[in-house]
Amino acid sequence: MRQRIECTEVPGSPRREHGGETAAVGALPRRRAAVGLCAMVVLLAGCSLPAPHVPLRTNAQGGRDFYVSPQGNDRADGRTPETAWRTLRHADALRFKPADRLRLQGGARFPGTLSIGQGDAGNDHKPVVIESYGSGRATIAAAGTRGIEVHNTSGVVIRNLIVVGDGAAYRDEDGIAFVSDLPGHRKLPYIRVSGVEVTGFRNGIRLHGGSQASGFRNVQIYDCSLHTNQDAGLVTDGPAFDADAPEYAHEDVTVSKVSAYQNVGDPEASGRNTGSGIVLGSVRHGIVQQSVARDNGMSSSATAMEGPEGIWTYDSTRMTFQRNISYANHSGSQVDGGGFGLDNNVSHSLMQYNLAYGNDGAGFLAYSAIWNSVHTDNTIRYNVSHNNGRKIQDYGGIVAEGSRVTHLSIYQNTVLITANGSVRAPALRLQPNLGSVTVRNNVFVTDGAPVVAAQGAFNTSDVLMQGNDYHSKGGWILQWGERWYTDLASWRQSAGQEAQGARATGTDADPCLAQVALPASGPNLYGVGPTRGALASQCVGTLAGAAVDLRALGVKPGPVDYFGARLTGSPVVGAVQAVPKA
Repeated sequence: MRQRIECTEVPGSPRREHGGETAAVGALPRRRAAVGLCAMVVLLAGCSLPAPHVPLRTNAQGGRDFYVSPQGNDRADGRTPETAWRTLRHADALRFKPADRLRLQGGARFPGTLSIGQGDAGNDHKPVVIESYGSGRATIAAAGTRGIEVHNTSGVVIRNLIVVGDGAAYRDEDGIAFVSDLPGHRKLPYIRVSGVEVTGFRNGIRLHGGSQASGFRNVQIYDCSLHTNQDAGLVTDGPAFDADAPEYAHEDVTVSKVSAYQNVGDPEASGRNTGSGIVLGSVRHGIVQQSVARDNGMSSSATAMEGPEGIWTYDSTRMTFQRNISYANHSGSQVDGGGFGLDNNVSHSLMQYNLAYGNDGAGFLAYSAIWNSVHTDNTIRYNVSHNNGRKIQDYGGIVAEGSRVTHLSIYQNTVLITANGSVRAPALRLQPNLGSVTVRNNVFVTDGAPVVAAQGAFNTSDVLMQGNDYHSKGGWILQWGERWYTDLASWRQSAGQEAQGARATGTDADPCLAQVALPASGPNLYGVGPTRGALASQCVGTLAGAAVDLRALGVKPGPVDYFGARLTGSPVVGAVQAVPKA
């Protein structure tokens, strides 16, 4: 037992009043000596003095920093790397305040899960941050749970981490989950996820909205690797869609430089789509850019129209997919397995400057399975589709189909299709129930399959085709409803297509494209892939006059071509501005 020792003032000193306090006059040196002697006695007796005051440490944003290390101690204060906590379980009990940071030692592995709940506070100016410190990235290893969950709160930054799941997490859990089930259509602001790798979960990253369209806004997910998950790399979702009163759970979602690969799908989930790369559902105003989806979907088992795609959206409006690559995506059945998709209930959305290559299904798909008027005012332009429909012939390079797709513009795309054994997909496939669809200034090239396979004999008010190049080196074939045509002139005369008033438009001339060679590992976003020389027509004179002037038709064609070159001169066909020979 420690003995209590009291230190007293030296007796006999005169006193005086000063500022309401009584002090010993002339006793200061003797008092200091007495206190020093007392302190020495305390130490010798094994007693302890009160802990010294330590100024509150804050980071540059005014919040607190907490550290976790395998060499730490949960009984420490966690405020420095030297006094770090040891376990995620202890750190998970922390109540976050604005600008707080939880920092996990880089290169270390931490079993468990982290949760940020409604009582934890962050905002767009002072977000809560979960990150690594030191060298490398820390790993959160979840066993049958989510890796990180953010529930009914926002103002959160998650960066520079690896999050891995086990077999139970792969079947049932999300790696990083943002969940809102608040009432009243609330949109919680400010989510940032960057530099993370998520693998071994049902979904890598998920934004889930509530039944009253509560969700998140101002979301940025960038520079992430989401792979070897079951259902999807990245997914957002919300409430069931009501065409009469559309609502969206999430707003202003930006996905940049995300790589989603080998998310293979669920072989036992035949009634739903699984095995996609990036899926944005229930979003108002979203962008996916400079991202790659590859090798997804090979174990999916969908038997209805619910298969996987590389990058796609549904129940959303004002979406943009640009400068992405989606290749070698698959379907474990005969459904989907394509590159890009504008799916059910998508409106006012745009796919531009993308490359779809070597997918089982369609390169670019506009599809609706619901009989309503919501799938409308979408555009597919300046994309390159190369050798898609490798497994499923019922798709093609570009496909428009479903119960009701209206006001769809397809222009300035380059589509190249070669047969894959007995599978001979068309460059363009059109299914019934289309309305006000325009197809202009595209290059459609096959090596024997129909350049166009249209299951309906569309009149020009439903589908209007102008200024396209239809070329096949293996014999010219075009399907239009129940009829098959073997030359452009006969089809033009019979169907009224490829005409602008009295002027005949379009051509069947060889566009003289060089052989497009893509590496076995797939192209990337930084120059490996089809070159301008391969995709720009070398037969400028032959194709001259085939295209139509989109501006004169009230269409704003965009400022640049597929490779970013500013558009100049007369209108051309295809995604790449023609380069005249010197």
